[in-house]
Amino acid sequence: MSAARAAASYQALQRYLAVGDGSGLYHERYPVAAGDNAYSYEWPFSQAHTATLDLTGMPGGQGEAYLRDLAARAVGQQRYWKASGGTTGKPGYASYPVPPYGGGGDFFYDDNEWVGLLDVQRYLTHGDREALERAERVFQLVVSGWDSDTAHADSGGVFWTQAAWSQDRNTVSNMPGAQLGLRLHQITGQASYLDWARRMYDWTNRHLLSPDGLYWDHVNLTDTVETTFWSYNQGVPVGVNVLLYEITGDREYLDRAQRIAGAAHSYFVTGGRLLGQPPYFNSIYFKNQLLLESVAGGHTHRDAMREYGETVWNRYRDAGTGLFHFDGAAWTETLQQAAMVQVYAALAWDPADCRKLY
Repeated sequence: MSAARAAASYQALQRYLAVGDGSGLYHERYPVAAGDNAYSYEWPFSQAHTATLDLTGMPGGQGEAYLRDLAARAVGQQRYWKASGGTTGKPGYASYPVPPYGGGGDFFYDDNEWVGLLDVQRYLTHGDREALERAERVFQLVVSGWDSDTAHADSGGVFWTQAAWSQDRNTVSNMPGAQLGLRLHQITGQASYLDWARRMYDWTNRHLLSPDGLYWDHVNLTDTVETTFWSYNQGVPVGVNVLLYEITGDREYLDRAQRIAGAAHSYFVTGGRLLGQPPYFNSIYFKNQLLLESVAGGHTHRDAMREYGETVWNRYRDAGTGLFHFDGAAWTETLQQAAMVQVYAALAWDPADCRKLY
C-alpha cells in the first residue's frame, strides 16, 4: 500500500507542479497565482529530488521505474549551482535558479546540507561517484560557514545563511552538517570529516539542547535563543548519534539517539502535536527514526510514521487530483507534496535498507 501511495503522490507532483518548459524545475505551488516566481526555491526542489531518490529505493524492482526521473532531477538540481559568488568564496547551491532561469540568490547552509545528504544517499544506493564528489564540495561550503569570531555570544556553529539579514546559528544548519560529515567519513575514512562533524555536534549540544532533551531552533549573536521545538530538529540529532555509534562503537551514542527519539515521540506523537508540524519537517523526522530502528531494532517509530501517513492520506488528500492540502489551503506546495512522497516511499523500503537514509 505504501508503494502505491508513493507512486500516486509522485504522479500528482509531476502532473501539477513540474514546470513543462524543459528546465526540469518545479513551481512553488499549484495552482500558480499571479505574482508567483516562475520556479520554486532550492529547498522545495531538493525535497522533490529526495522524493524521487527515495522512490528508487523501493524494493522488488519497483524503484527501477524512477531511475530516469532521478537523472532528470540531477539536471534540475544543477540549475541552482553557483561556481562562484558566495561570501566565503566556496561554490554551492543558490536559493533560486541561476541564469538563464533566474537571478540566483543567497546561499543557505541548510539548503546545501540537504543536497549533500541526498548526494550521499545516491552514492550509497546507486554508487554514483559524481554525487559523492558534489557532496564533498558541499561540505567544504558548510565548513566555510563556521562562526570563528570568538567575540560573538556562543561563538562557533555554522550560520543558517550567508544573507546579511540573519546571523542565526541553527540546529538545522549544524546537525545536518554533522550528519553529512559523518557520512563522508564513513565512506572516505578522512579524519577531517569526523573532526568537523564532532565540532558541529558538540556546539549544538552546548547551546541548543534543552533540559527537556529536545533541541531548540537557533541562537543569535546576542545570545537570544528561539525555543520552538520543530520535529526535524529532533530527527536529525537521532541520525547523527546513530552514525557516531556506528563509527566509534560507543554505545552511549546509540543510547542518546534512543533518548532523543523517545522524548520526541512523547512530545510530538503521544502529545498530539505531530499534525501541527509541517509535513516536510515530519518526513525528515521520521526517516531519521527509521535509520535508528535499522540499527537498534524495534518498530515504534515506523508504526507512528505509518499512522501519520494514513491520517494525512485520509484527511488532507484530494482524491480527484492526488494533491495534499494542509490547514484548509486552496493550494498545494511542492515542498508538501514531495514530503508525502518521501513518507510513503520510505515506508515501502525494506527496514534493513533504511541504514542508507540520510
